[in-house]
Amino acid sequence: MLPTIKLGNHDVTRLIVGGNPFSGNSHQSIQMSKEMRDYYTTQKIKETLYDCEKFGINTIQARGDAHIIRLLNEYWNEGGKLQWIAQTASEFSSIPDNIRNIASYGAIACYHHGSRTDYLYKEGKIDSVKEILSVIRDTGMVVGLGTHDPDVVRYAEDNKFDLDFYMISFYNLSKRGEIYLPEDRELACKIIREIDKPVLAFKIMAAGRNDPSEAFEFAYKNIKPIDSVVVGIFTKYFPDQIKYNTTLVRKYSSIS
Repeated sequence: MLPTIKLGNHDVTRLIVGGNPFSGNSHQSIQMSKEMRDYYTTQKIKETLYDCEKFGINTIQARGDAHIIRLLNEYWNEGGKLQWIAQTASEFSSIPDNIRNIASYGAIACYHHGSRTDYLYKEGKIDSVKEILSVIRDTGMVVGLGTHDPDVVRYAEDNKFDLDFYMISFYNLSKRGEIYLPEDRELACKIIREIDKPVLAFKIMAAGRNDPSEAFEFAYKNIKPIDSVVVGIFTKYFPDQIKYNTTLVRKYSSIS
């Protein structure tokens, strides 16, 4: 297995496979998103998850929607071993019901959807997230808050939100959409180092725009030893991507 961190009582590898490509969310183009959906059939996703296990990854991060829940349920019923960190699915009319359903399928952790968090912060309604975090806490899952904005983290810390970890994007897409500026990741890593909670850093590759080796090296140099990274994979054009990414983790993770 790859090096691990603690998330609650769980051992989580310092590379987590991200679920966006499996859900057809490329953060590049409509065409690329459709290509991901066409490529990632249920069978292909399951094969990919087994490959993640093979190369030492033990956790997936993915949405808590009907598609992902059914997929993971089938994968686990067939003997799959990856742990699940779930994102709330903001399209559901009742997020508390969504959270309780996620918990019933065995997720080890759940976090409040980052884009929704950022929207509520902009609207001056961020304190309403405390109720959602309380629901997660009541299920026994590890409690997280997702965001693209370092200011949200500072607010949550200053106001003592009851949570165990953060999902923090290297790029602040909430302010400008799909524009990836290098200074964003400097600001993200600054807040990551300021807080004592574990952080799962995502979009370290700028949704496939950054050089992988440079991106992994920068990430591990600038996050804490108790933190991990979440990276989605699209193996259609790079069949050895999982093996390559895990090689980078073994090379760079000790420099945190």
